[in-house]
Amino acid sequence: MSDVKPLVPEKPARSSDPTVAVAFGGGGARGIAHIHVIETLDALGIKPVAIAGSSIGAIMGASMGSGMSGEEIRAHTLETVGKPGNAFSLIWKARPRGVKTAMEGGLRLGQFNVERILEAFLPDTVARRFEDLKIPTRIMVTDYYGHCAVCCTKGDLRMAIAASAAIPAVFRPVAIENRIMIDGGIFNPVPFDQLAGQADIVIGVDVVGLPSGIPGQPPSTVDMMFGASQLMMQSIIEMKRQAHPPQILLRPEVHQFRVLDFLKAKEILAGSAGVAEQLKRDLDAAFTFFK
Repeated sequence: MSDVKPLVPEKPARSSDPTVAVAFGGGGARGIAHIHVIETLDALGIKPVAIAGSSIGAIMGASMGSGMSGEEIRAHTLETVGKPGNAFSLIWKARPRGVKTAMEGGLRLGQFNVERILEAFLPDTVARRFEDLKIPTRIMVTDYYGHCAVCCTKGDLRMAIAASAAIPAVFRPVAIENRIMIDGGIFNPVPFDQLAGQADIVIGVDVVGLPSGIPGQPPSTVDMMFGASQLMMQSIIEMKRQAHPPQILLRPEVHQFRVLDFLKAKEILAGSAGVAEQLKRDLDAAFTFFK
């Protein structure tokens, strides 16, 4: 499950061009902006040779790695979380079946079962095992008691995605091989370091964002909690960038959205659309360097 082995890149879509790998970062609902990156790569005819993802980035990365196009991911996102009625219906279907199931592992107020939620929301076309992926994909999780990051590369893909997306205080931890796993973004918010040496051009997509609000006005307790987490993750990203700098680091305009603003999918896509043109410009510059 946690073996970290060199990936064997597939033949790129355009063999005359440099190879590309993509790291999709965590950030909750802000990660809906990843769709622009996937659509842009599709439009340019670029198929990554490797993918890595944390939290929402694990979901988007696994979807792309399973062969879904950006257009398909957009359509599925807008049909599910983009429509409140459909979103609440899926959440209702994912509810615990009876008191015994609800109490499994003890009373956990405010913690949803992320495995059940993902099973309800993920497209059927997303692979169930790493071995079934069309593009090698690495999923980052955090070993709570092991005090370390773990890179999942084989076995049960959906369980790894669930663990990577298990935001503390929102979702229950996920047990993998008797290890308690939580949000992959805690140790590695944008795992571009996992792709170092795997492609000529590594793209990192940072949707962690920064705390937003009115300067001088104290934030709410919840905003303070998530905002402090953003600041800590940004410091991690900067340290990793110094050690393993990606050739391209994208930061979509998502600061104004909260981590659980999934019902604002349309607004997130509209507000972050500029990242598509930025990616095109950055890729043009990077490809020119390799000519």
